[in-house]
Amino acid sequence: MELESPMGKTAPLMLVDDDPDLLRLLTLRLNASGYRILAVESAEAALAQLAISLPALVITDVRLPGMDGLALFAEIRSRYPALPVILLTAHGTIPDAVDATTQGAFAYLTKPFDGHVLLDKVAQALSLAAPAPLSPDQSWRADILSRSQRVAELLAEARLVAASDASILIRGDSGTGKELLARAIHRASARAEQPFIAVNCGAIPEQLLESELFGHVKGAFTGAVEHREGLFQAAHGGTLFLDEIGDMPLPLQVKLLRVLQEKTVRQVGANQAGEVDVRIISATHRDLEAAMREGQFREDLYYRLNVVTLHLPALEERREDIALLANHFLKTIAAKYPKRLTGFAPDALEILSLAHWPGNVRQLYNVVEQVCALSTAPLIPASLVQRALRTPTLDLLRYAEAKQKFERDYLIRLLKLTDGNVSDAARLADRNRTEFYRLLQKNGLDPRRFRGGEEAVVAGRQEERL
Repeated sequence: MELESPMGKTAPLMLVDDDPDLLRLLTLRLNASGYRILAVESAEAALAQLAISLPALVITDVRLPGMDGLALFAEIRSRYPALPVILLTAHGTIPDAVDATTQGAFAYLTKPFDGHVLLDKVAQALSLAAPAPLSPDQSWRADILSRSQRVAELLAEARLVAASDASILIRGDSGTGKELLARAIHRASARAEQPFIAVNCGAIPEQLLESELFGHVKGAFTGAVEHREGLFQAAHGGTLFLDEIGDMPLPLQVKLLRVLQEKTVRQVGANQAGEVDVRIISATHRDLEAAMREGQFREDLYYRLNVVTLHLPALEERREDIALLANHFLKTIAAKYPKRLTGFAPDALEILSLAHWPGNVRQLYNVVEQVCALSTAPLIPASLVQRALRTPTLDLLRYAEAKQKFERDYLIRLLKLTDGNVSDAARLADRNRTEFYRLLQKNGLDPRRFRGGEEAVVAGRQEERL
């Protein structure tokens, strides 16, 4: 539920308490101050609501039936680390509440508490959690299209960390949009008017990458016929995005670490170093922890780069975005072709939404571009999507159909395993013989067909006569 704060900013508040009278009292008090409230009576209900939409603040009692308020806080801290939490506690749970504040809870109030104190704490929490006023609108994230709750949480964290100069490590599979997120963070930062420079550390040969990053002086090596500025100097005052940092050779990792520590860059062949002011955002699809264990990535550099980690979900973890992205790509790509393309047929969108996407958003874009190029009708048919996905026999089953198919296949495997012995098959399935026979009859399976020898042949001939 979207709520308006007294300052006119979006500020939904969630109250969690199993005491309906206290919920009513707190709701009235906060309503009177301009806040609108979503009240729930259990931690479980709170988590369910959080999965749908995030409030700006959670106020929860510590003592709750089932999962208590401290466990709820731990879940919120794990899933939504940027979401502030205020704990309401009785005298007996004060030590626990104090401990929770050391772990990240915004504050705790002891019952009975002063209403003015509560309002002050709420205002403080909202002011600290509010996005930095550097980009008052949503233009900073305009290139990231999503209706996914996971992406919304990620962007909330990205907006918070953008206000600092902390180094950020973006993790995610190839094709998830790591550079798009890095650019969005840059636009939301105080460096937005300065350069954003991106370099793929795995796409440039090792002997050239050092010169690309740090620059070189004339005569530094064969072919260095003139002085050249590096990407660090080019990004001075702005942001340098180091994509696929896990592919950077070890010798260059040492030199990069020195730059980050000393904030100076010495060009290849130069005797003097120059100061640089650059915010570093790096990205990788590799397991850097495993690379460190194998001696392929320096631990000291890892901790320099990994001040804040942001995880980009794979496309299959945000399937609600597939149709949105596909239609957006269609609209963009269609402008390149001299033909009218209006959208996808419903079954084509269904295939896209249920497909496997190892290449993530980049693969989806390529699929849409292919079907746009090949389509002869305004509406993209399912057959073209299947062709682009190389799944011409893709079988989309409803839940009931999929369940029945699984059940039939399972029974067939059991009968094959037991040579058609119903007693053994029923025992493996943990069902009695009568129930198992009903399952076989429901799926049109005759156990005699799975027995070897003359009995199976006779059974087959009898079935053919019917």
